[in-house]
Amino acid sequence: MSLEVTMPQMGESVVEGTVTKWLVKEGDRVSEDQPLCEISTDKVDTEIPSPGSGIIVRLIAAEGQTLPVGAPLAVIESEPAAQETPARQAEPQRHSAPSPAPLPRQAPPPPPRGETTATASGAQSATAGTVAQSSRPRRYSPVVMRMAEEHNIDLSLVPGTGIGGRVSKRDVERYLENLRSGHEASQAAAAATTVAAQPAPAAPSAYRPPVYQPREGDVVEPFSRRRKLIAEHMVYSKTHSPHVGTVAEVDLTRLMALREAHKEAFQRREGFSLTLLPFVAMATVRALKEFPRMNASVAGDSLVIRRDINLGIAMDAEEGLVVPVIKAADTFTVIGLAREIERLRVKLQNRLLNADDLAGGSFTLSNPGREGNLYGFAIINQPQVGILRMGEVKKRPVVIEVGGTEALAIHPMMYLALSYDHRVIDGVLGNRFLYRTARILEEADFDL
Repeated sequence: MSLEVTMPQMGESVVEGTVTKWLVKEGDRVSEDQPLCEISTDKVDTEIPSPGSGIIVRLIAAEGQTLPVGAPLAVIESEPAAQETPARQAEPQRHSAPSPAPLPRQAPPPPPRGETTATASGAQSATAGTVAQSSRPRRYSPVVMRMAEEHNIDLSLVPGTGIGGRVSKRDVERYLENLRSGHEASQAAAAATTVAAQPAPAAPSAYRPPVYQPREGDVVEPFSRRRKLIAEHMVYSKTHSPHVGTVAEVDLTRLMALREAHKEAFQRREGFSLTLLPFVAMATVRALKEFPRMNASVAGDSLVIRRDINLGIAMDAEEGLVVPVIKAADTFTVIGLAREIERLRVKLQNRLLNADDLAGGSFTLSNPGREGNLYGFAIINQPQVGILRMGEVKKRPVVIEVGGTEALAIHPMMYLALSYDHRVIDGVLGNRFLYRTARILEEADFDL
């Protein structure tokens, strides 16, 4: 039996991937879950595991080739079919009337005009598993032969599931279904590629941006594929979502005292540092539960208020930011969120993030860190409706009330900046959500 390896869905907004490197070659024997190739998308670089054990009979995609989700990458012939025993090969055909001599081999019908090479590859991948069987004589029933004549099918390409690999009527019907589905998928991919390749009509303008010509000593760094896709995502988000930004100032006096009291024990127990990020994540999750409209996605002309709170945490990678997702973040404690953030950080560092780690986010939290980060407005991660960005903690003089009188004190302060989609989130809701998040942090009512 042949197994087809296809381009997987690498995230909810990812529609294609690039084969960066093959780790196997045709003729190699592979085991289930063995890495076959490396795939790169705008979200993640990962390895594609083998869906089963067998022999690589065909590598369809070439290194550097970009293919849509679902496109065939390789064909594996499973071990039982690839290593059929001599006794099975010599098994006589029983309970079958003598069949007429097989028809001469027919060339497969030419693809329709405009059909891409991916269609031909998809059709071949669906039938490559029959190579091992085609070397011995095959017999066909009159029904199968008639169907082959009607549809101009080369029966030597049809995998047989009957005794001794005999081709049945159902095998021919399944083969025809695979051809049709492969043709339709390739046409859809080709149409999507054609639409994406058509440039948007430029707005009439007298302004033309100057083009800089690199000079001697300049360093030219071409955009990587991931950087290009990140750029497209950012431009799309800014042009489709009217961004509104609002800032809140947060007094972290109580929270910093709580962290200071537990950080050494936490370090000894967990093996990593207790940062502010899990506390801000918990405050964000609590505020999202109180204002569920912020935990939403835009779908066409509708707003989908999400049931699950899946919090994305923006993290810096070598080729740009990625956003791993903590699924069901509202079910975790602060310690649990800290462990999940660290687990995802380690996976990112070791280039082990997979598609599931990046899929399903409903709201995003960004922490650019120190080094002069007072505050800033992040771009919304589509199709979400909001993103919260942390600023650097600074000690500043603030006015406090002591015994009924006002006084100046030095407190650790931080700005929180919220960007929200003004198509579906009004200013009142955005401000209330941010205010509530800030107050949860100031109260520091967290169990550790």
